[in-house]
Amino acid sequence: MTIIPSSFIVALIAFVILYWLLSKYAFGPLFSIMEKRRELVTSQMNEAAQTREQAIAYVEEQKKALENARKEAYDIIEQSRQTSSKQADQIMEQAKVEASRIKEDAVRDIASEKNKAVQELRSELGAVSVKIASKLLEKEVSSDKAQEELVDQYLKEVGGRP
Repeated sequence: MTIIPSSFIVALIAFVILYWLLSKYAFGPLFSIMEKRRELVTSQMNEAAQTREQAIAYVEEQKKALENARKEAYDIIEQSRQTSSKQADQIMEQAKVEASRIKEDAVRDIASEKNKAVQELRSELGAVSVKIASKLLEKEVSSDKAQEELVDQYLKEVGGRP
């Protein structure tokens, strides 16, 4: 392969002219587009980083809000438990007081009825005794056996002996 100087010079001149034309019309706009593209990618990356940081901050904020909501819910549940326990204790105490009052009233009523029954029994027993005495005085009885039978008869009438 031989180098021909004239064709080498023509090729060199053509290369220089082509390089000058490309640098004037092609390389400038091409480099400009590439620079704009680089700036666009850089700005998008920066925006993505900012968005990611905002998203992380938002997630952390949401975690804190969720934790606070859970804590408030737990506090409300605990407060409800305490309130219901207090109300149950109050109801039980009221029920005990009411039961005690009812029991005392019943005991008083029973005692009163007992006293009334005893009084009635005494008055009735007195009346029966008077009747028995009057019957005994009306009738003359010669033997003790006859008096005992008469007393038994009158007590059967009033329900005293079987």
